[in-house]
Amino acid sequence: MAAEEQSVNTPSADPHAPSARTHVYITRSSEETIALGRELAALLTPPKMLVLRGDLGAGKTTLVKGIAAALGAAEPEEITSPTFALIHEYAGHMEYVGHMECAASVETSRASSLTSLPVHLYHLDVYRIEGQRQLNTLGMEELLTPDSIVLVEWGEKFPWIVAHSHGEISIHTLHGEERKITLSLR
Repeated sequence: MAAEEQSVNTPSADPHAPSARTHVYITRSSEETIALGRELAALLTPPKMLVLRGDLGAGKTTLVKGIAAALGAAEPEEITSPTFALIHEYAGHMEYVGHMECAASVETSRASSLTSLPVHLYHLDVYRIEGQRQLNTLGMEELLTPDSIVLVEWGEKFPWIVAHSHGEISIHTLHGEERKITLSLR
């Protein structure tokens, strides 16, 4: 199982911005990375756009497999990298308690009051996009709806994506299949 290393609040340099919530995890296999994606899905309540940062082969798509599975949007083996398609769309759902409180963070004794709401998961890979004009053709503004989670591989290449994101997930290869995965939410 994926081990959480730390969870910290980091104050923002902007006194009007909310503090960043940072979670750091270590995984030791693809299976653990998928399992961590399942856990992280509970923290990604829509609307949310995150940059997925990591070298080629670091495990960005592997992590998305777990997120999609947790949302009931697709089985892990159905998720592939959108490198050539640029964008993959999946329809799923999230369980909520009361007013948009994610069920994964609520004790099981209150599970009887769960509501399932639709969620659209968009997985983009903008590695091959060469400029803002080309990025504009993807219609990213239309993807940012109240029921969407948008995960953008290589999004750090574009200031527009970074400015509109709610944070990032960075994946660093430590050695072999071991990964350090950091989720930072604003």
